[in-house]
Amino acid sequence: MTAPPTPVVIGASFAYLLALFAVAAWADRRAAAGRSVIGNAWVYALSMGVYCTAWTYFGSVGRAAATGVWFLPIYLGPTLAMVLAWVVLRKMIRIARTWRITSIADFIASRYGKSPLLAGLVTLIALVGVVPYVALQLKAVASGYALMTGGATVAAHGAWWSDTTLYIALALAGFTIAFGTRHLDTTERHEGMVAAIAAESVVKLLAFVAVGIFVTWGLFDGPAALMQRVADTPEVARVLTGDGRPFAYDQWFALLLLAMLSVIFLPRQFQVMVVENVDERHVRRAAWAFPAYLLAINVFVLPIALGGLLHFGSGAPTPRPSCSACRWMPGPAGWRWWPSSAGCRRPPAW
Repeated sequence: MTAPPTPVVIGASFAYLLALFAVAAWADRRAAAGRSVIGNAWVYALSMGVYCTAWTYFGSVGRAAATGVWFLPIYLGPTLAMVLAWVVLRKMIRIARTWRITSIADFIASRYGKSPLLAGLVTLIALVGVVPYVALQLKAVASGYALMTGGATVAAHGAWWSDTTLYIALALAGFTIAFGTRHLDTTERHEGMVAAIAAESVVKLLAFVAVGIFVTWGLFDGPAALMQRVADTPEVARVLTGDGRPFAYDQWFALLLLAMLSVIFLPRQFQVMVVENVDERHVRRAAWAFPAYLLAINVFVLPIALGGLLHFGSGAPTPRPSCSACRWMPGPAGWRWWPSSAGCRRPPAW
């Protein structure tokens, strides 16, 4: 399959970003006119979809292709957490509204005598945890761009101005400044940002479902035919069986617990679920709508992963070479590690 021209990919990306800018600007104008967009339970529930980042596209499918159902705890955790949303989340919203809390650090500190030391410690922990997490998201977006254009995220020898990740980060930072941190009143809600997040959640869901339908019914003849192909291909079938290894219940439970906590304590989730909430009654609808969204966006994760393994003819991942200049890319015989710079001494047929 021929990669689309770079200008087409860049043009489509900027068109999508401009569309989000337009949605955010429209929501801000509506708020200024006294007609809030985010004062809607559906917008509130969709804004929680910020939980599904670039990892949903790259990490979930990649993890499913390597370990089968082990992508599920990341989404089952929030689903179980929302069972208690009407009790826990509603109380968090009331506390935040009473004490004019605008961050997870303020919220935790307010529970322990408004300790500045504790607030600073929570901020530091959040910063240390979020920076590599954001870097991972940027890397996923940049890798997607490189895959679509058939290029590399960084040119040979790593010239900083040729790093596409830099420009992606600058564009996202500009969006945040325009519709987030530009507000002087820290208690003011960011209606444009929330509206853009809700709109993006719809786009993410439609895009993922469209890819899943294409893989399931376009490349194959439906779920039954796909699973039959998987059963007839032992190297792909073992992804689901785990090579006969005993199921690691302790790891499954640990991931489930971490995911349950993350949906509440991740800074971005706290922002949209607690700080940006305009009516605590919206929690009632979000308690079932958000889990339904997670279910819908994950229905096709396994079909996409298994279909990719079958289509590219790679049942088990090729061991990664010790050479740091190699990248995981598609080739004539399926996905393999290929040289990405002139400094790699391994042959392309690795």
